[in-house]
Amino acid sequence: MRPPRLPLTLLLSLALAGCQGGEGTWRDPSARPDPGNPAPAFEATSLAGESISLASLRGSPVLLNLWATWCTPCRKETPYLQRLHERFGGRGLKVVGVSVDSRAAREDVDDFVAEFGVTYAILHDPQMASMDVFRVLGLPATYLIGSDGVIRWKRMGEVREGDAEFERVLEELVAEAEAP
Repeated sequence: MRPPRLPLTLLLSLALAGCQGGEGTWRDPSARPDPGNPAPAFEATSLAGESISLASLRGSPVLLNLWATWCTPCRKETPYLQRLHERFGGRGLKVVGVSVDSRAAREDVDDFVAEFGVTYAILHDPQMASMDVFRVLGLPATYLIGSDGVIRWKRMGEVREGDAEFERVLEELVAEAEAP
């Protein structure tokens, strides 16, 4: 005798229920790391060994970029991010790169930073916690976060120089931070 068959809609509902995330945090749209929502809590260690959290950067606009040394689009966008740091860093913008390379690849991270002349803050996240916190499936991933800690723009994929929307939002964030 065959077991009873469940209706397809019930099976799909059960499957989707298991994909909702732990403790229901992602069921609430205001908790998702999307534009208009607060940036999630995140902390990692800089290459100098200093612990840096997003909360500690409140009061300044932040360009947060998740990347890895082996990621070709990450390598393409890094010179542009460095130029943005040089252009806007004096106006209050904090550019923060988060490397998700493994702990064993630390030397590769150091070599990458030297190769590209990166002078903005680099955090090392070998446990890839940032990818979980920001719900990132691929690299690179970039977020523009206002001085108030609210995500204003995000891109899953390479940020290209000349992207009008990105540059407009970035200019707005820096101007807001400079306003009295």
